[in-house]
Amino acid sequence: MREISARKEWVDAWHKIDEKITELDELVLLAEDEGDEGMENELDNDARQIEKQLSDLEFRKMLGKPEDSKNAILTIHSGAGGTESQDWAQMLMRMYLRWIERQGFKKDILDLQSGDEAGIKSVSIEVTGNYAYGYLKAEAGVHRLVRISPFDANKRRHTSFASVFIYPEIDNAIEVDVDEKDLRIDTYRASGAGGQHVNKTSSAVRLTHIPTGIVVQCQNERSQHRNKDAAMKILLSRLYQKKLEEEQAKRAKLENKKRDIGWGSQIRSYVFHPYNMVKDHRTNHETSNTTAVMDGELDEFIHAYLMQSQE
Repeated sequence: MREISARKEWVDAWHKIDEKITELDELVLLAEDEGDEGMENELDNDARQIEKQLSDLEFRKMLGKPEDSKNAILTIHSGAGGTESQDWAQMLMRMYLRWIERQGFKKDILDLQSGDEAGIKSVSIEVTGNYAYGYLKAEAGVHRLVRISPFDANKRRHTSFASVFIYPEIDNAIEVDVDEKDLRIDTYRASGAGGQHVNKTSSAVRLTHIPTGIVVQCQNERSQHRNKDAAMKILLSRLYQKKLEEEQAKRAKLENKKRDIGWGSQIRSYVFHPYNMVKDHRTNHETSNTTAVMDGELDEFIHAYLMQSQE
């Protein structure tokens, strides 16, 4: 159902653009026939809107990795510097909450550690929406702020750091399917306290899952059938745990991509003094409109990073 919904979204988006182009063509012909030059600006605006919608679709098509369409977990950690960096971490949290709101995504603050005097030490936010991880992965890294500190009575310039990390939300409902062809079933006589049944009947069962090499066995039940059922329960539990460990390993691999929260490791700088500028050091994309960026207008930076990654 999730895949059907995703494909339907693509088809519906294409149909909407196609209908708008057909409608625009008809309006152009109508304006030419009637000699209505006053419609020119309106038609230009419609054409630009169509171009933007098509560009957005083409851009989203680049997010083709399996994890790109998933929801995301966004975490922010303040760097060294106490109150300064904790206040900066809170500013980043507000920036991302505004961006999430602009995208029409849903958010849920899972964990929030307040700062000692102001700001926050860390926060974890669940972001729910199509391609949330695909977009937000562009924001992973260290963010640097340069400003006149509001906490410094001498009004000196301070540099603060905070780290942002994004990882795809892993589904909790992990299904475990076992193909009978992948199992080797061995029966043997149960060992134990003895007795006529134990000694004469091969009721014990050993299951070997060939792809993973996991081996389980059961001999506690009196019948081979019940021992097999019990062994299968153990095997499924082992395979489920293995999947969980694999997902945790994926997260650990992503976590290892983090960099130190300090000088020379920043992906983006936000300068509020002596001039206004936000610059991404990976793409060299920059803007002087710091107010807009801090109000959640991050699409230009995200697009620039993802376009570069695609190249």
